[in-house]
Amino acid sequence: MDFFNDELENLNDFDSVEAFKNLLISLATGGDGFTDYKYLRKKILNISKVNKKLPQWVRTNRDSQQFWGFIKNKFGTYQERRNFLHSEFSEALDYLEFTLDSPVDEYVVFDVDYINEQWQKALNRKYEDPEGAITIARTLIETVLKTILEEQEIPYENKDLSELYKEVAKLLNLAPENHQERIFKQILGGANGIISGLGTLRNKISDSHGIGLARVKPKERHSELAVNIAGSMALFIYKTYKETK
Repeated sequence: MDFFNDELENLNDFDSVEAFKNLLISLATGGDGFTDYKYLRKKILNISKVNKKLPQWVRTNRDSQQFWGFIKNKFGTYQERRNFLHSEFSEALDYLEFTLDSPVDEYVVFDVDYINEQWQKALNRKYEDPEGAITIARTLIETVLKTILEEQEIPYENKDLSELYKEVAKLLNLAPENHQERIFKQILGGANGIISGLGTLRNKISDSHGIGLARVKPKERHSELAVNIAGSMALFIYKTYKETK
């Protein structure tokens, strides 16, 4: 995948990181792209907002030959190398695509169409990168919750996903204890469990934390379940908020 430098120069931050990841996959699986390695490496290391989210070995492998020595000794098969590289760059790519610190800014209209768009992106990713799809699913829920809290000027620093949902549920009268009807208590209690489960699933088998020896690798069906649940819950919460507001 050779590019001319002037074409690379016009890439935005997300596309630059994605291009570098794809270049590494090409190098790791018998392809080319050697001439672009140094240029793209320098370009993505200069993206200050994701610099610390890039793999540490990107800093130590300063040219394509050093990277080849690193990757060929680490994994013996092409598929292992692909999986590793997808996982290593997912945090930076997810951050650029779903910035949690500012889920709504001048470039994004946060509405039902936006949620559906992000939901579809996660679904498209479930095949080649189920771990990344699970991370995006959880991030989508978190973005909706934080957006609502920010609009209502409710502080949420250092709260995990379950705590964020409890704050929003209280605001939108979605807490099970606020309803007398048994069926509503069951449904809303289930919603609380779903949100908590998504947070736990992401921590246990997604790519958002370090890879341990005993970590369970998610399958496509796992990511599909997480993504569909997250998308449905994100729409339900957001529509409830808009109706309540």
